[in-house]
Amino acid sequence: MLVKNKHHVSYCTNIHAGGDWQETIESLKEYVPKIKSEVAGEDLFGLGLRLSNIASEELNRGDNLTEFKKWLDQNGIYVFTMNGFPYGNFHNEVVKDQVHAPDWTTEERVVYTKRLFNQLAYLIPDGMEGGISTSPISYKYWHGSMAAINDAFKRGAANLSEIILHLYALENKTGKYLHLDIEPEPDGLIENSEEVIFFFTYFLKPIAIEILQKELNIDKAKAEQLVLRYITVCYDVCHFSLAYEEPVDTLGLFKKERIKVGKIQVSSALKIIFNDENKSEVWDSLALFNEPTYLHQVTEKIGDTVKTYNDLPAVLEERGNYKELRAHFHVPIFVEKFNQLFSTQDQILKVIAYIKENEVSKHLEIETYTWDVLPATLKTDLLQGIVREIQWLKNRL
Repeated sequence: MLVKNKHHVSYCTNIHAGGDWQETIESLKEYVPKIKSEVAGEDLFGLGLRLSNIASEELNRGDNLTEFKKWLDQNGIYVFTMNGFPYGNFHNEVVKDQVHAPDWTTEERVVYTKRLFNQLAYLIPDGMEGGISTSPISYKYWHGSMAAINDAFKRGAANLSEIILHLYALENKTGKYLHLDIEPEPDGLIENSEEVIFFFTYFLKPIAIEILQKELNIDKAKAEQLVLRYITVCYDVCHFSLAYEEPVDTLGLFKKERIKVGKIQVSSALKIIFNDENKSEVWDSLALFNEPTYLHQVTEKIGDTVKTYNDLPAVLEERGNYKELRAHFHVPIFVEKFNQLFSTQDQILKVIAYIKENEVSKHLEIETYTWDVLPATLKTDLLQGIVREIQWLKNRL
């Protein structure tokens, strides 16, 4: 929905099952009209749509796309952003590092993303900008050397150049401005602001500018303008909290570098604070979040550097002597404390304060996809949980 200060506020439908199109549309019909009724009433309600590759392929068959658009219009719902990060199934099976597959070194990722953009261009209302969030190029543990990482960056930049050309042609044809939002996360090839700037400076801009100059017969300045117009950043609050970055610093740095933020994903990580009296209880509380479906990287700040443990069991098994850890587990944004644990909700509040005073992105998408795997005492009814998250955010905007 469009709130008073002109932000589109919604939630990401990767919280629902959606292995194929039938499962996806059934989930949307079950939940979205009820959620809209609770949070938007008679007003229009924007949606952060997630489509797997299979669901996206099937959406293009027969009358599925036109029927979906008709259903959206009839129910006062519009799509303004999409989640194009997870390619395959995202529920009821082990995901872990396969959330990155296929990565941006592959043609499969390019084909999938182009198809999503074509569908978004059809679904999004006229005069509204749209975006799709995506993988941070690849997963670090798949590339064993700096040379291999650089090669992945080069291939990723070349493939992103195809997306820029596609979005440029799409805007010229439809008049709709769409952008691809790269989403840094722990153990991605891009996981913090420094790595975003490194990739843009040394790989994306030089490689894409050369390709665009050749393909479009334009000068270097125009080519750079197109790169920065169509490739943006998805600022996931949880992920940047795990990098121990302050929102005012990160968002100010992106502005200085002329890197746009296409979408803000409103999300909380777990914050684990230890003292001499509570260590055993803290570890027991954290163990409740150890589940086998998703990767839950853990980060620790040591001096000026951030150390990343590749998954929650890596610290649970050791139970070492830590002062503070943060865990990549998207917990409901209205939760400030759970048992002996805290959330990084304070980071969301800092982002809200910043965007009230600074133009960053119109797209705010709550992403708490972990509802099914939350500890039992933190779970609530899914529909009412989503409603509560949206209301919590709306009330603070």
